[in-house]
Amino acid sequence: MARFYDVVGYGESVETPAGSGVHVDQITEMKYYGEVIRNTRRLTPDEHLNNEISVGNSISIIADEYATKHFFAIKYIRWEGVNWKVTTVEVRPPRLILALGTVYNGPVLVSTP
Repeated sequence: MARFYDVVGYGESVETPAGSGVHVDQITEMKYYGEVIRNTRRLTPDEHLNNEISVGNSISIIADEYATKHFFAIKYIRWEGVNWKVTTVEVRPPRLILALGTVYNGPVLVSTP
């Protein structure tokens, strides 16, 4: 099995500005160790010029208390330099099994220098 060490992105819906009724995902990133336990790729034909790349990978991470309590908020995982949408999270203490799908195009944590 291939080793994994990178970022998992969590999204929490926050009303911004307060009282506006507009909610956006506030992203928190945390790094985890784990293993790639399934490694597959699939091209999904669609109506666009290029097919959409989707992976069927599963990555097992060693979950800390934060991951265990907030598994429902996991949005993406960075693997091989790309943010991938997490489609399913399976809780198997002390691990979480994250199933990946297509490239994640949502909000990410933007760090300032």
